[in-house]
Amino acid sequence: MSQAAFKAEQALGHDDNAVTAQDITNPTFRKDAADPSEKMKALAWMGKNKVEIIEVPKPKVVEPRDVIVKVTGSTVCGSDLHLLHGTVIELQKGDILGHEFCGVVDEVGSEVTKVKKGQRVVASFQIACGSCYYCKQKLSSQCENTNSNTIENGMHGGRTAGISGYSHLTGGFAGGQAEYTRVPYGDVNLLLLPDDVPDEKGLYLSDVLATSWHAVVDTGVKKGDVVAIWGAGPIGQMAADFSLLNGASRVIMIDSNWRLDYIKEKYPHIDTIDFSKLGKGGSVTSKLKEMCNNRGPDVSIEAAAGEYAKGWAHYFEMMLGLETDTSEIVNEMITSTRNRGSCGITGVYVGFTNHFNIGSLMERGIKLIGNGQAPVHMYWESLLKMIQEGKIEPLKMVSHRVRLEELDKVYYKFENKEDGMQKVFVETRFSQPACKGSPSLTRYDK
Repeated sequence: MSQAAFKAEQALGHDDNAVTAQDITNPTFRKDAADPSEKMKALAWMGKNKVEIIEVPKPKVVEPRDVIVKVTGSTVCGSDLHLLHGTVIELQKGDILGHEFCGVVDEVGSEVTKVKKGQRVVASFQIACGSCYYCKQKLSSQCENTNSNTIENGMHGGRTAGISGYSHLTGGFAGGQAEYTRVPYGDVNLLLLPDDVPDEKGLYLSDVLATSWHAVVDTGVKKGDVVAIWGAGPIGQMAADFSLLNGASRVIMIDSNWRLDYIKEKYPHIDTIDFSKLGKGGSVTSKLKEMCNNRGPDVSIEAAAGEYAKGWAHYFEMMLGLETDTSEIVNEMITSTRNRGSCGITGVYVGFTNHFNIGSLMERGIKLIGNGQAPVHMYWESLLKMIQEGKIEPLKMVSHRVRLEELDKVYYKFENKEDGMQKVFVETRFSQPACKGSPSLTRYDK
Protein backbone atom coordinates (compact mmCIF):
# COMPACT_ATOMS: atom_id res chain seq x y z
CA MET A 1 0.00 0.00 0.00
CA SER A 2 1.34 3.45 -0.88
CA GLN A 3 1.75 6.06 1.82
CA ALA A 4 -0.93 8.18 0.14
CA ALA A 5 -3.37 5.27 0.20
CA PHE A 6 -2.40 4.47 3.75
CA LYS A 7 -3.11 8.02 4.91
CA ALA A 8 -6.43 8.02 3.08
CA GLU A 9 -7.43 4.78 4.77
CA GLN A 10 -6.38 6.10 8.15
CA ALA A 11 -8.39 9.30 7.62
CA LEU A 12 -11.49 7.19 6.95
CA GLY A 13 -10.82 4.77 9.77
CA HIS A 14 -10.29 7.12 12.68
CA ASP A 15 -12.36 9.31 14.94
CA ASP A 16 -11.25 12.93 14.79
CA ASN A 17 -12.51 13.50 18.35
CA ALA A 18 -9.68 11.37 19.78
CA VAL A 19 -6.11 12.50 20.32
CA THR A 20 -4.51 13.84 17.14
CA ALA A 21 -0.87 12.77 17.49
CA GLN A 22 -1.27 9.24 16.20
CA ASP A 23 -0.15 7.03 13.30
CA ILE A 24 3.48 7.95 13.77
CA THR A 25 4.68 4.36 13.89
CA ASN A 26 7.74 5.40 11.90
CA PRO A 27 8.95 9.03 11.99
CA THR A 28 9.81 8.75 8.30
CA PHE A 29 6.07 8.74 7.53
CA ARG A 30 5.44 12.05 9.27
CA LYS A 31 8.01 14.75 8.53
CA ASP A 32 6.54 16.98 11.26
CA ALA A 33 7.25 14.23 13.81
CA ALA A 34 10.89 13.65 12.87
CA ASP A 35 14.22 15.33 13.48
CA PRO A 36 16.08 14.84 10.18
CA SER A 37 19.36 15.97 11.71
CA GLU A 38 19.73 12.80 13.80
CA LYS A 39 19.18 9.15 12.89
CA MET A 40 18.43 6.20 15.15
CA LYS A 41 18.17 2.42 14.92
CA ALA A 42 14.80 0.74 15.43
CA LEU A 43 13.14 -2.65 15.00
CA ALA A 44 10.39 -2.48 12.36
CA TRP A 45 7.70 -4.84 11.09
CA MET A 46 8.34 -5.38 7.38
CA GLY A 47 5.57 -7.85 6.54
CA LYS A 48 4.23 -11.16 7.82
CA ASN A 49 6.96 -13.07 9.69
CA LYS A 50 9.56 -10.43 8.86
CA VAL A 51 11.18 -7.79 11.08
CA GLU A 52 14.31 -5.73 10.42
CA ILE A 53 16.61 -3.27 12.15
CA ILE A 54 16.24 -0.06 10.18
CA GLU A 55 17.60 3.48 10.41
CA VAL A 56 15.05 6.29 10.74
CA PRO A 57 14.99 9.91 11.90
CA LYS A 58 14.85 10.52 15.63
CA PRO A 59 11.31 11.42 16.77
CA LYS A 60 10.58 14.89 18.07
CA VAL A 61 7.92 16.56 20.19
CA VAL A 62 4.61 16.85 18.29
CA GLU A 63 2.14 17.73 21.04
CA PRO A 64 2.84 19.96 24.08
CA ARG A 65 2.57 17.03 26.52
CA ASP A 66 4.93 14.75 24.57
CA VAL A 67 8.16 13.44 26.04
CA ILE A 68 11.03 12.05 23.98
CA VAL A 69 12.70 9.16 25.81
CA LYS A 70 16.24 7.96 25.15
CA VAL A 71 15.69 4.21 25.45
CA THR A 72 18.02 2.31 27.80
CA GLY A 73 16.09 -0.94 27.95
CA SER A 74 13.33 -2.81 26.16
CA THR A 75 12.26 -6.43 25.79
CA VAL A 76 10.47 -8.94 23.57
CA CYS A 77 7.09 -10.16 24.77
CA GLY A 78 5.20 -13.26 23.68
CA SER A 79 2.51 -10.91 22.39
CA ASP A 80 5.10 -9.41 20.02
CA LEU A 81 4.97 -12.72 18.16
CA HIS A 82 1.32 -12.02 17.33
CA LEU A 83 2.58 -8.92 15.54
CA LEU A 84 5.37 -10.84 13.83
CA HIS A 85 2.81 -13.33 12.51
CA GLY A 86 0.49 -10.56 11.34
CA THR A 87 -2.41 -11.84 13.44
CA VAL A 88 -2.97 -8.38 14.92
CA ILE A 89 -4.58 -6.42 12.10
CA GLU A 90 -3.75 -2.90 10.88
CA LEU A 91 0.03 -3.31 10.81
CA GLN A 92 1.86 -1.40 8.12
CA LYS A 93 5.31 -2.04 6.68
CA GLY A 94 7.86 0.04 8.58
CA ASP A 95 5.92 0.23 11.88
CA ILE A 96 8.32 0.43 14.84
CA LEU A 97 7.50 -2.22 17.42
CA GLY A 98 8.00 -2.55 21.17
CA HIS A 99 5.49 -1.84 23.93
CA GLU A 100 7.76 -2.27 26.99
CA PHE A 101 10.63 0.14 27.54
CA CYS A 102 12.46 2.36 29.99
CA GLY A 103 14.99 5.13 29.51
CA VAL A 104 16.08 8.67 30.23
CA VAL A 105 14.02 11.77 29.48
CA ASP A 106 15.65 13.50 26.51
CA GLU A 107 13.18 16.26 25.65
CA VAL A 108 9.84 17.49 27.03
CA GLY A 109 6.93 19.38 25.55
CA SER A 110 5.95 22.82 26.77
CA GLU A 111 3.09 21.55 28.99
CA VAL A 112 4.95 18.67 30.68
CA THR A 113 5.45 19.36 34.40
CA LYS A 114 6.07 16.02 36.16
CA VAL A 115 9.24 14.79 34.45
CA LYS A 116 12.43 16.59 33.53
CA LYS A 117 15.29 16.05 31.14
CA GLY A 118 17.81 13.55 32.48
CA GLN A 119 15.43 11.65 34.77
CA ARG A 120 15.19 7.85 34.59
CA VAL A 121 11.72 6.63 33.71
CA VAL A 122 9.72 3.57 32.75
CA ALA A 123 6.82 3.93 30.33
CA SER A 124 3.38 2.37 30.61
CA PHE A 125 2.76 0.18 27.56
CA GLN A 126 -0.69 1.70 27.25
CA ILE A 127 -1.15 5.38 26.55
CA ALA A 128 -3.62 7.15 28.81
CA CYS A 129 -4.84 10.75 28.75
CA GLY A 130 -5.17 10.98 32.53
CA SER A 131 -8.46 12.86 32.54
CA CYS A 132 -11.26 10.77 30.98
CA TYR A 133 -13.88 8.71 32.88
CA TYR A 134 -11.65 5.61 33.05
CA CYS A 135 -8.35 7.38 33.64
CA LYS A 136 -9.80 9.16 36.68
CA GLN A 137 -10.30 5.66 38.16
CA LYS A 138 -6.74 4.66 37.12
CA LEU A 139 -8.24 2.22 34.61
CA SER A 140 -5.63 3.42 32.15
CA SER A 141 -6.07 0.53 29.70
CA GLN A 142 -9.60 1.71 28.95
CA CYS A 143 -8.74 5.34 28.17
CA GLU A 144 -11.36 6.93 25.92
CA ASN A 145 -9.12 9.48 24.25
CA THR A 146 -5.92 7.85 22.96
CA ASN A 147 -7.09 5.36 20.35
CA SER A 148 -9.09 6.81 17.49
CA ASN A 149 -9.24 3.58 15.46
CA THR A 150 -12.88 2.91 14.62
CA ILE A 151 -12.23 -0.69 13.55
CA GLU A 152 -11.22 -1.63 17.10
CA ASN A 153 -14.23 0.24 18.43
CA GLY A 154 -16.54 -1.58 16.02
CA MET A 155 -15.08 -5.05 16.58
CA HIS A 156 -15.12 -4.93 20.37
CA GLY A 157 -18.07 -2.64 21.04
CA GLY A 158 -16.01 -0.08 22.90
CA ARG A 159 -12.85 1.95 22.78
CA THR A 160 -9.65 0.99 24.62
CA ALA A 161 -6.41 2.87 25.17
CA GLY A 162 -3.68 3.31 22.62
CA ILE A 163 -0.69 0.99 22.98
CA SER A 164 2.92 1.75 22.09
CA GLY A 165 4.28 -0.22 19.16
CA TYR A 166 1.21 -2.38 18.66
CA SER A 167 -0.29 -1.55 15.25
CA HIS A 168 -2.76 1.04 14.05
CA LEU A 169 -5.56 -0.99 15.64
CA THR A 170 -4.30 0.36 18.96
CA GLY A 171 -3.65 3.93 17.88
CA GLY A 172 -0.58 3.74 15.68
CA PHE A 173 2.09 4.83 18.15
CA ALA A 174 5.75 4.07 17.49
CA GLY A 175 7.23 1.61 19.96
CA GLY A 176 10.28 1.43 22.19
CA GLN A 177 12.36 -1.21 20.42
CA ALA A 178 14.41 1.74 19.26
CA GLU A 179 17.04 4.18 20.48
CA TYR A 180 14.49 6.94 21.03
CA THR A 181 10.72 7.05 21.20
CA ARG A 182 7.96 9.59 21.72
CA VAL A 183 5.62 9.16 24.70
CA PRO A 184 2.34 11.10 24.39
CA TYR A 185 0.95 12.51 27.65
CA GLY A 186 4.38 11.88 29.09
CA ASP A 187 3.52 13.32 32.49
CA VAL A 188 0.83 10.61 32.80
CA ASN A 189 2.51 7.64 31.12
CA LEU A 190 5.99 7.78 32.64
CA LEU A 191 6.98 6.67 36.15
CA LEU A 192 10.22 7.87 37.75
CA LEU A 193 12.66 5.08 38.60
CA PRO A 194 14.58 5.52 41.88
CA ASP A 195 18.32 4.89 42.08
CA ASP A 196 17.87 1.59 43.95
CA VAL A 197 15.87 0.02 41.09
CA PRO A 198 18.05 -0.70 38.03
CA ASP A 199 16.65 -0.70 34.52
CA GLU A 200 16.80 -4.49 34.39
CA LYS A 201 14.12 -4.59 37.11
CA GLY A 202 12.23 -1.36 36.54
CA LEU A 203 11.65 -2.09 32.86
CA TYR A 204 9.08 -4.78 33.60
CA LEU A 205 6.78 -2.33 35.38
CA SER A 206 5.92 -1.32 31.83
CA ASP A 207 3.76 -4.42 31.28
CA VAL A 208 4.71 -7.87 32.59
CA LEU A 209 4.47 -7.17 36.31
CA ALA A 210 1.22 -5.21 36.10
CA THR A 211 -0.32 -7.75 33.71
CA SER A 212 0.57 -10.70 35.95
CA TRP A 213 -0.62 -8.98 39.13
CA HIS A 214 -3.85 -7.88 37.46
CA ALA A 215 -4.55 -11.44 36.26
CA VAL A 216 -4.31 -12.65 39.84
CA VAL A 217 -6.31 -9.96 41.64
CA ASP A 218 -8.88 -9.46 38.86
CA THR A 219 -9.65 -13.18 38.60
CA GLY A 220 -9.96 -13.27 42.38
CA VAL A 221 -7.17 -15.43 43.81
CA LYS A 222 -7.53 -15.53 47.59
CA LYS A 223 -6.05 -17.28 50.60
CA GLY A 224 -6.12 -21.05 50.36
CA ASP A 225 -7.00 -21.23 46.64
CA VAL A 226 -5.54 -23.78 44.26
CA VAL A 227 -4.60 -21.90 41.08
CA ALA A 228 -4.00 -23.38 37.61
CA ILE A 229 -2.15 -21.30 35.02
CA TRP A 230 -2.06 -22.10 31.31
CA GLY A 231 1.18 -20.80 29.80
CA ALA A 232 4.55 -20.93 31.58
CA GLY A 233 6.08 -17.86 29.96
CA PRO A 234 7.05 -14.72 31.89
CA ILE A 235 3.41 -13.67 32.49
CA GLY A 236 2.53 -17.12 33.79
CA GLN A 237 5.68 -17.25 35.93
CA MET A 238 4.99 -13.92 37.62
CA ALA A 239 1.28 -14.77 37.97
CA ALA A 240 2.37 -17.90 39.84
CA ASP A 241 4.55 -15.87 42.21
CA PHE A 242 1.80 -13.30 42.71
CA SER A 243 -0.81 -16.02 43.37
CA LEU A 244 1.31 -17.38 46.21
CA LEU A 245 1.95 -13.84 47.46
CA ASN A 246 -1.82 -13.33 47.48
CA GLY A 247 -2.38 -16.43 49.64
CA ALA A 248 -2.83 -19.32 47.20
CA SER A 249 -2.03 -22.69 48.76
CA ARG A 250 -0.86 -24.28 45.51
CA VAL A 251 -0.07 -23.35 41.90
CA ILE A 252 -0.15 -25.74 38.94
CA MET A 253 1.28 -24.64 35.58
CA ILE A 254 0.31 -26.19 32.25
CA ASP A 255 2.65 -26.04 29.27
CA SER A 256 5.24 -28.22 27.53
CA ASN A 257 8.90 -28.59 26.58
CA TRP A 258 11.57 -26.01 27.49
CA ARG A 259 9.22 -23.68 29.34
CA LEU A 260 8.46 -26.33 31.95
CA ASP A 261 12.15 -27.18 32.23
CA TYR A 262 12.73 -23.54 33.20
CA ILE A 263 9.88 -23.65 35.74
CA LYS A 264 11.30 -26.78 37.38
CA GLU A 265 14.68 -25.06 37.72
CA LYS A 266 13.58 -21.57 38.82
CA TYR A 267 10.24 -22.33 40.54
CA PRO A 268 10.65 -25.76 42.21
CA HIS A 269 7.73 -25.06 44.56
CA ILE A 270 5.27 -24.99 41.64
CA ASP A 271 3.58 -28.14 40.26
CA THR A 272 3.50 -28.69 36.49
CA ILE A 273 1.55 -30.56 33.83
CA ASP A 274 3.16 -31.24 30.45
CA PHE A 275 0.15 -31.51 28.16
CA SER A 276 2.27 -33.14 25.45
CA LYS A 277 3.02 -36.16 27.67
CA LEU A 278 -0.42 -37.09 28.93
CA GLY A 279 -0.65 -40.13 26.67
CA LYS A 280 -3.54 -41.65 24.77
CA GLY A 281 -6.87 -40.74 26.30
CA GLY A 282 -5.30 -38.32 28.78
CA SER A 283 -6.35 -34.70 29.07
CA VAL A 284 -5.40 -31.63 31.03
CA THR A 285 -8.90 -31.55 32.52
CA SER A 286 -8.75 -35.12 33.81
CA LYS A 287 -5.23 -34.59 35.18
CA LEU A 288 -6.21 -31.43 37.02
CA LYS A 289 -9.29 -33.13 38.50
CA GLU A 290 -7.05 -35.94 39.68
CA MET A 291 -4.62 -33.47 41.29
CA CYS A 292 -7.40 -31.44 42.95
CA ASN A 293 -9.67 -33.88 44.81
CA ASN A 294 -11.68 -34.65 41.66
CA ARG A 295 -13.08 -31.12 41.70
CA GLY A 296 -10.47 -29.01 39.89
CA PRO A 297 -8.67 -25.77 40.78
CA ASP A 298 -10.52 -22.89 42.43
CA VAL A 299 -9.09 -20.30 40.05
CA SER A 300 -7.71 -20.72 36.54
CA ILE A 301 -5.75 -18.18 34.52
CA GLU A 302 -5.11 -18.28 30.78
CA ALA A 303 -1.71 -16.74 29.96
CA ALA A 304 -1.10 -18.40 26.60
CA ALA A 305 -3.29 -16.61 23.97
CA GLY A 306 -5.67 -17.81 21.29
CA GLU A 307 -3.37 -17.84 18.29
CA TYR A 308 -2.09 -21.41 18.52
CA ALA A 309 -4.53 -24.14 17.46
CA LYS A 310 -4.11 -27.62 18.91
CA GLY A 311 -6.57 -29.49 16.68
CA TRP A 312 -7.10 -29.56 12.93
CA ALA A 313 -10.61 -28.06 13.04
CA HIS A 314 -9.42 -24.81 14.59
CA TYR A 315 -6.24 -24.84 12.52
CA PHE A 316 -8.19 -24.84 9.24
CA GLU A 317 -10.89 -22.45 10.49
CA MET A 318 -8.23 -19.92 11.44
CA MET A 319 -6.40 -20.45 8.16
CA LEU A 320 -9.61 -19.82 6.22
CA GLY A 321 -10.51 -16.74 8.26
CA LEU A 322 -13.57 -18.38 9.83
CA GLU A 323 -12.29 -17.41 13.27
CA THR A 324 -9.43 -15.29 14.56
CA ASP A 325 -8.79 -17.19 17.80
CA THR A 326 -9.07 -20.80 18.93
CA SER A 327 -11.29 -21.56 21.93
CA GLU A 328 -9.44 -24.75 22.88
CA ILE A 329 -7.49 -23.49 25.90
CA VAL A 330 -10.43 -21.45 27.23
CA ASN A 331 -12.68 -24.51 26.94
CA GLU A 332 -10.06 -26.63 28.68
CA MET A 333 -9.82 -24.05 31.44
CA ILE A 334 -13.60 -23.94 31.93
CA THR A 335 -14.04 -27.73 32.09
CA SER A 336 -11.04 -28.09 34.44
CA THR A 337 -12.14 -25.51 37.01
CA ARG A 338 -14.31 -26.58 39.94
CA ASN A 339 -18.01 -25.75 39.91
CA ARG A 340 -18.55 -22.08 40.82
CA GLY A 341 -14.86 -21.37 40.29
CA SER A 342 -13.33 -18.46 38.39
CA CYS A 343 -11.46 -18.30 35.09
CA GLY A 344 -9.52 -15.26 33.82
CA ILE A 345 -8.30 -14.61 30.29
CA THR A 346 -5.12 -12.53 30.23
CA GLY A 347 -3.56 -14.00 27.07
CA VAL A 348 -4.17 -11.99 23.89
CA TYR A 349 -7.40 -12.69 21.97
CA VAL A 350 -8.20 -10.27 19.16
CA GLY A 351 -11.52 -11.23 17.57
CA PHE A 352 -13.90 -14.18 17.36
CA THR A 353 -13.84 -17.89 18.16
CA ASN A 354 -15.92 -20.98 17.34
CA HIS A 355 -16.96 -24.07 19.34
CA PHE A 356 -17.03 -22.25 22.65
CA ASN A 357 -18.30 -24.44 25.52
CA ILE A 358 -20.97 -22.08 26.75
CA GLY A 359 -22.95 -24.96 28.26
CA SER A 360 -20.26 -25.84 30.80
CA LEU A 361 -19.87 -22.17 31.66
CA MET A 362 -23.58 -21.74 32.35
CA GLU A 363 -24.50 -25.07 33.92
CA ARG A 364 -21.56 -25.22 36.33
CA GLY A 365 -21.69 -21.55 37.30
CA ILE A 366 -18.16 -20.73 36.15
CA LYS A 367 -17.20 -17.07 36.30
CA LEU A 368 -15.32 -16.19 33.09
CA ILE A 369 -13.46 -12.91 33.30
CA GLY A 370 -11.81 -11.04 30.48
CA ASN A 371 -8.95 -9.49 32.42
CA GLY A 372 -8.28 -7.10 29.53
CA GLN A 373 -5.06 -5.16 29.18
CA ALA A 374 -3.89 -4.53 32.73
CA PRO A 375 -4.41 -0.97 34.02
CA VAL A 376 -0.71 -0.29 34.57
CA HIS A 377 -1.28 3.06 36.29
CA MET A 378 -3.36 1.40 39.02
CA TYR A 379 -0.54 -0.92 40.05
CA TRP A 380 2.89 0.32 39.07
CA GLU A 381 3.66 2.40 42.16
CA SER A 382 2.81 -0.47 44.54
CA LEU A 383 4.70 -2.94 42.35
CA LEU A 384 7.73 -0.64 42.36
CA LYS A 385 7.61 -0.73 46.16
CA MET A 386 7.45 -4.54 46.07
CA ILE A 387 10.65 -4.56 44.01
CA GLN A 388 12.36 -2.19 46.47
CA GLU A 389 11.28 -4.33 49.43
CA GLY A 390 12.46 -7.55 47.78
CA LYS A 391 8.99 -9.10 47.70
CA ILE A 392 9.30 -9.80 43.99
CA GLU A 393 12.34 -10.44 41.81
CA PRO A 394 11.74 -9.57 38.13
CA LEU A 395 15.18 -10.87 37.10
CA LYS A 396 14.01 -14.39 37.93
CA MET A 397 12.20 -14.60 34.59
CA VAL A 398 15.01 -13.00 32.53
CA SER A 399 17.16 -15.52 30.66
CA HIS A 400 19.04 -13.33 28.13
CA ARG A 401 20.59 -9.90 27.67
CA VAL A 402 20.89 -8.85 24.01
CA ARG A 403 21.73 -5.83 21.85
CA LEU A 404 19.15 -3.74 20.00
CA GLU A 405 21.23 -4.06 16.83
CA GLU A 406 20.56 -7.82 16.84
CA LEU A 407 16.90 -7.70 17.87
CA ASP A 408 15.62 -8.98 14.52
CA LYS A 409 17.67 -12.16 15.06
CA VAL A 410 16.36 -12.37 18.62
CA TYR A 411 12.75 -12.31 17.37
CA TYR A 412 13.42 -15.38 15.24
CA LYS A 413 15.24 -17.14 18.09
CA PHE A 414 12.29 -16.36 20.36
CA GLU A 415 9.83 -17.57 17.71
CA ASN A 416 11.72 -20.84 17.23
CA LYS A 417 12.10 -21.48 20.97
CA GLU A 418 15.88 -21.52 20.67
CA ASP A 419 18.57 -21.07 23.33
CA GLY A 420 16.06 -21.60 26.14
CA MET A 421 14.98 -17.99 25.69
CA GLN A 422 12.39 -16.75 28.20
CA LYS A 423 12.39 -13.00 28.86
CA VAL A 424 15.13 -10.80 27.44
CA PHE A 425 16.59 -7.44 28.38
CA VAL A 426 17.46 -5.44 25.26
CA GLU A 427 20.25 -2.93 25.77
CA THR A 428 21.00 0.09 23.58
CA ARG A 429 24.08 2.27 23.18
CA PHE A 430 22.64 4.38 26.02
CA SER A 431 22.32 1.55 28.56
CA GLN A 432 24.25 1.45 31.81
CA PRO A 433 26.48 -1.55 32.64
CA ALA A 434 24.50 -4.64 33.64
CA CYS A 435 23.27 -4.75 37.21
CA LYS A 436 24.03 -7.58 39.62
CA GLY A 437 22.04 -10.68 38.68
CA SER A 438 21.49 -9.68 35.06
CA PRO A 439 22.33 -12.36 32.48
CA SER A 440 25.57 -11.76 30.62
CA LEU A 441 25.34 -10.35 27.10
CA THR A 442 24.56 -12.87 24.35
CA ARG A 443 25.81 -11.95 20.87
CA TYR A 444 24.11 -13.13 17.68
CA ASP A 445 26.27 -11.26 15.17
CA LYS A 446 28.64 -14.15 14.46
